[in-house]
Amino acid sequence: MRKITLAKWIVVGFAGVGVVWLILHPRSHRPVATGQSAPTFTLPGLPSGNLSLAEFRGQVVVLNFWATWCPPCVMETPSLEQFAAEMKPDGVTVIGVSVDQDGQALDQFVQQYHLTYPVARDPNRALAHRYGTFKFPETYIIGRDGHVAEKIIGATDWADPRMVDFVKSLASNSQASR
Repeated sequence: MRKITLAKWIVVGFAGVGVVWLILHPRSHRPVATGQSAPTFTLPGLPSGNLSLAEFRGQVVVLNFWATWCPPCVMETPSLEQFAAEMKPDGVTVIGVSVDQDGQALDQFVQQYHLTYPVARDPNRALAHRYGTFKFPETYIIGRDGHVAEKIIGATDWADPRMVDFVKSLASNSQASR
C-alpha cells in the first residue's frame, strides 16, 4: 500500500513540475501580424554565404516563404520574379525563403526559373515558425521601418495592378517620411 501511495506522489510531483515549466516557458508562437516588427534573421543564402534581413534595412522587403514541391508556389514564381525586377528601382527587394530540405532540387529550381532575387534556405522551418507561417506560399511585405505592412497567405498574382500600386505606395510613402 505504501508503494502505491509513494508512486502517486511521484506522479503528482512530476505533473506539478510540468505545469510550472509550461507556465514559465509558454510555447505559443503567435503569427507575426500587420504592424508588428518583422523578426530578424540570418540564413544560408544561394549560391553561398548568408542572407540577413538587416542587409535590406531601409528598403521595402517582400519576404516570400515557399518550396519547390508546392504547386501554388511554383505557379506564382514567374510573376514574383517579374515583380522583383520591376520593383527593384523603387527600393523594393524580394527575398525568397525556401523551406526545401533538398538543396539540389532548390538549386535546380532557381536555375530553371532564372531567379534573380535573393533566396535563403530554411529547411528546418525555424524562421517560418518564428513568423507563424503554416501554409505555403506565405508572404510578408515589410516597410522600410521594419514593420509588417501586409501578410498574404496563398499564391498571388504579383502582376496585379493593386499589388503593384500598394507596394509602390508603401515604398514612396516610406521614402517621403525619411
